[in-house]
Amino acid sequence: MGRPGRSIMTLLATNDRRNVFVGDEDDRILASELFDSLQAATFDGTGITREAYSARESLALDIVENKARALGLSTERDAGANLVITLEGTEPELPFLACGSHLDSVPQGGNYDGAAGVIAGLAILAGFKAEGFRPRRSLKVFGLRGEESSRFGRAYMGSSALLGALRPEELDARDRDGASLADSMAALGIDIARVRRGECLLDPAQVAGWIELHIEQGPVLVARDLPVGVVTGIRGNLRHRAVECRGEAGHSGAVPRWLRRDAVFATAELIGHLDRHWRTLLERGRDLVVTCGEMGTDPREHAIARIPGTTRFSFEVRSQNAETLETFYDIFRSECAMISEERGVSFEFDRRVESKPALLDAGWIARLKSAAEALGLPAEEIPSGAGHDAAVFANAGIASAMVFVRNEHGSHNPQEAMEIDDFLSGIAVMRIAIREALQ
Repeated sequence: MGRPGRSIMTLLATNDRRNVFVGDEDDRILASELFDSLQAATFDGTGITREAYSARESLALDIVENKARALGLSTERDAGANLVITLEGTEPELPFLACGSHLDSVPQGGNYDGAAGVIAGLAILAGFKAEGFRPRRSLKVFGLRGEESSRFGRAYMGSSALLGALRPEELDARDRDGASLADSMAALGIDIARVRRGECLLDPAQVAGWIELHIEQGPVLVARDLPVGVVTGIRGNLRHRAVECRGEAGHSGAVPRWLRRDAVFATAELIGHLDRHWRTLLERGRDLVVTCGEMGTDPREHAIARIPGTTRFSFEVRSQNAETLETFYDIFRSECAMISEERGVSFEFDRRVESKPALLDAGWIARLKSAAEALGLPAEEIPSGAGHDAAVFANAGIASAMVFVRNEHGSHNPQEAMEIDDFLSGIAVMRIAIREALQ
């Protein structure tokens, strides 16, 4: 598996192959340098903050771009202001193969979410260039903008804009400071008129495939003691960033239960009902997760002796099955209507946001599993509960695939703990599969 002038290390730690390490020392040096640089530049005092279409996200793109240029690779910013690094093929007119991920983060997030996929792609291009490998079709790495929904409530903004999948009303979403997505994108040189028209900034026919490495953001690989996994599909989601339950404030000692319009009790009843429906659907074999990640009353009105008149909460349901998503969303709205009538409250909803589920390409899944086996690694399949840009590429008709790397303590927090050896093994799997596809 070696390449001229490159140092390859392989260690078989156990007989069951669950802790095999297959890595490249040059990849280790490159990855360590870039992860350290991103950490130093975007540390916020608690974790990492590189919010979508912000100066810190732009700084992260600059750091990766400067390293790519130092390695002799060509770079550009595309029509969506994403970073694109290219190893040109001998027949550049052919549809190119793409890999990469995003470089933004949630506030006070971790350093590996997204960035690991961009650095993995750069390592692969750098290795091919160092050994003189020149493929027929070009290979490109994308450092995508705007994958996280934390700022504007919409995920996959960068890849969706590229592929004509951002709706006009989504461009009018605003962050907590009042800045709109449209203005934030336009400030980076993106032609918002084209995006509003749903025009593809990147022709899907020009892309032969999309391959993405990402840390697993759940506990499955850790629990199963697996360094890497091959992703089979990505859950879609339906969301409301803000739902308000409106009742009537009152004195806690003066209003009996039958006359109360208590927003907290109504919201608590709603969530309890949703949990029971969730459990029932799981028992019927449905793939489903439900979350209310933001919940609260107005702190300006807090008082021990006050019946809360208003609550505000977020709603999200995820599944690999579009029918299941709609079924549970209908249950949610029906429960809101029933509780409104029974408790004398009302529920008001902001704009519904949705991301479609995606099945990944069977041919690429087989190729990645074969590459893992060739390296002595477990070739395990795993679904993705979290969303990824690969879903947007897959739903645009582009053959897409993903490699997950083991990561402790979940994600979207500063405690992300991807081991560099596992990361290098993920790169090695991708490198073999991509080389095979390019030859």
